[in-house]
Amino acid sequence: MCHTDRMCESASVATESDLTLRPITDSDVSTVLALNAADVAALSPLDHERLTLLRKQAAHALVAEMAGEVVGFVLAFAPGSGYDSDNFAWFGRRYGSRFLYLDRIVVGPAHRRRGIAGRMYDALEDEARAYGRLVCEVNSQPPNPASLAFHTARGYVEVGHLVHAGDHVTVMLRKEMPS
Repeated sequence: MCHTDRMCESASVATESDLTLRPITDSDVSTVLALNAADVAALSPLDHERLTLLRKQAAHALVAEMAGEVVGFVLAFAPGSGYDSDNFAWFGRRYGSRFLYLDRIVVGPAHRRRGIAGRMYDALEDEARAYGRLVCEVNSQPPNPASLAFHTARGYVEVGHLVHAGDHVTVMLRKEMPS
């Protein structure tokens, strides 16, 4: 869902053709699940039931659409959402109610390197101003150097690490977003 109407209206940007961010609808679910499955090595698994729950909890559950085709999606959560992620809880302990948590952002393989993820981040960073910061994590074990470089280039800074079961480690990142 769009947290504010302004985000949905202002998120229309141009890349090679028009890119629009809009709320995930029931008709988008199979595409969103397929996009997540294509990148599951870098994300957590997602099924229909879990996606339904996350859509209800999310401050932003959006698809990126170009020329009528869903090419990506994003899920972001605000404090108090009830989201059960260890990463989300880690940020909650540090920042209380002053953060917007970017859980996942996915762009389909055929549409990468076109600035779509950057446009999605632009819209979320604008929304995060109301919270003071946008936070997220990047895998460091297994490593995800491309994502870490992307975030560093956008001004995200490392604020810690979280070790998960199975030697999975995430680098915790934040970007201050003054209002």
